[in-house]
Amino acid sequence: MAFGTSTTTSSTPTMDRIGAGSASINLARFVYSMAFFIREILGILLFEIILKRILGEAWAARGRSNRLRIFARRFRSLAVRMGGVMIKLGQFISARIDVMPPELTEELGSLQDEIPAERFDKMRPIIEQELGAPAEQIFEEFDQDARAAASLGQVYMGRLQTGERVAIKIQRPRIERIVRTDLATLRIVSRWIMLWGLIRRRADVPALLEEFARTLWEELDYVSEANNAERFKKMFADNLGVYVPEVYRQYCTERVLVLEDVTSIKITDTQALDAAGINRREAARRLMDVYLYMIFEHGFFHADPHPGNLFIYPLPEEATERMFGDRRRSGSRPFYVVFIDFGMVGYISDRVKEGLREILIATGTRDAKRTIRAYQMLGVLLPSADLQRIEAAQAEAMDYTWGKTSQELAEMPMSDMEEFAQKYRDLMFDMPFQIPQDFIYLGRAIGILQGITHSLDPDFNAWMPIAEYAQGLLTREGRNGGNNRRGGGLILREGASLAQSAIGLPKQLENISNKLASGNVEVQVRTSGQLRSEMRRLEYAANGINRAVIFGSLLVASTLFVTSGFVAVGIGGYVVTAGAYAAFVFRRRREY
Repeated sequence: MAFGTSTTTSSTPTMDRIGAGSASINLARFVYSMAFFIREILGILLFEIILKRILGEAWAARGRSNRLRIFARRFRSLAVRMGGVMIKLGQFISARIDVMPPELTEELGSLQDEIPAERFDKMRPIIEQELGAPAEQIFEEFDQDARAAASLGQVYMGRLQTGERVAIKIQRPRIERIVRTDLATLRIVSRWIMLWGLIRRRADVPALLEEFARTLWEELDYVSEANNAERFKKMFADNLGVYVPEVYRQYCTERVLVLEDVTSIKITDTQALDAAGINRREAARRLMDVYLYMIFEHGFFHADPHPGNLFIYPLPEEATERMFGDRRRSGSRPFYVVFIDFGMVGYISDRVKEGLREILIATGTRDAKRTIRAYQMLGVLLPSADLQRIEAAQAEAMDYTWGKTSQELAEMPMSDMEEFAQKYRDLMFDMPFQIPQDFIYLGRAIGILQGITHSLDPDFNAWMPIAEYAQGLLTREGRNGGNNRRGGGLILREGASLAQSAIGLPKQLENISNKLASGNVEVQVRTSGQLRSEMRRLEYAANGINRAVIFGSLLVASTLFVTSGFVAVGIGGYVVTAGAYAAFVFRRRREY
């Protein structure tokens, strides 16, 4: 069984392990990582702040894609060489295809499978120390070649003395010290990132990192992963379309986990699925339905559904007849969706679940106003957000994308997206959104699911299961409205919303009248060509001050280098200053 990325989680980590996080680090590893991030941050500062202000956004944009790819390759090389948290960070970035530039996600995507395995002679002492006996006494067979190597642990295949085929996950040696070191590095880097106003206004990066750190410490306790697996197995006990492996509790400790071997067809192996007679569209639909069920019915979901953790198991013909009988669909072989690796799970609070239900219903019914209310419930919008503009953008986006398949969305003309971005450029600039901590793993899981369903069926229409599930929620809550508190609350909220709109109308008219009487009315106008020209001149004047400060700083720094004996560096600084000034003068004349 290929476990893919090894992660675990539970309710709360032990405080002594978190407290030990600052006690001992690998100094050489810390210095090496810090040097990497300092170099990259200085590069970003040079190109995206200093030179962009001097030479303009158009100049900076020309080489941005290549710079992103170079950074991603450097970070991938660092992560593969160092492992630990850096691997997990790279995997997280590669999975966020919804928000991360493609240059990053494409370059870091290979981190899913290229982690070097630790030699077995270093892993054997861990399993024997944890289980209290030589491996040969516990396992009838034990393959010493790792089936999967992940950032925190490795997976081996074997057979118990009682005959069951199993997968054995073993924690890497010295991993706790590696995690402490990498987290110490990232804590410093996160504080540096918060100096960038664009990031600071939208997310509390240190707080997000602490949440990430909490789950990392939980991941070092495989007993928690065993608990998660048993919870999922109970959750899907009556579901004939989902399978969760058995946990062999007597062989599970904080550093060793033994589960049933459920290796089958990898969910993205489309050729093998076709050869087995699996309807790939049905597989995509089932995967989507399962996640809707986990998120909205239980508030507990598998947060790492990358292809290495999902299999399709075609049911044998005899089992098909016995279990399904006449219910077997013509032309489609029945199958299980098999989940493994239960280390990374997500929990959804009642507040977040209610907000997500609102988004689901709003999306299924194409209700932009209701979507904005759901955003407010979830805390996604900043207090300064222009709700009317966001609602208008949401409605237009829904009208344009609703009902389109994954392939149609992927083939949307670039001109349409540019037109939309131009129309709502004020929102693109202000970005009045923030990322709540509760969404870290949910967003990651949804991003990965989108890629998997598209690979299974490029024409898969995700809107259909969403709309049907939303309709089912409305129907169920409406039917149970009399004796169901949540259903009754839904009806009351809808009625109260309509009543509030009707009652508030006279008050709104009164407010408008008062503003007209007092002269306190804001009017939005389109600027004329002359006014735009004057505004540009003011902007150039302000930018001139910025550039003067930058040129002066460069000249002073270059002079200090020369007087300190670093003549070559100082001369280089003079050359850069002169070149940047010449480019600025040329650009200014051309713009005027």
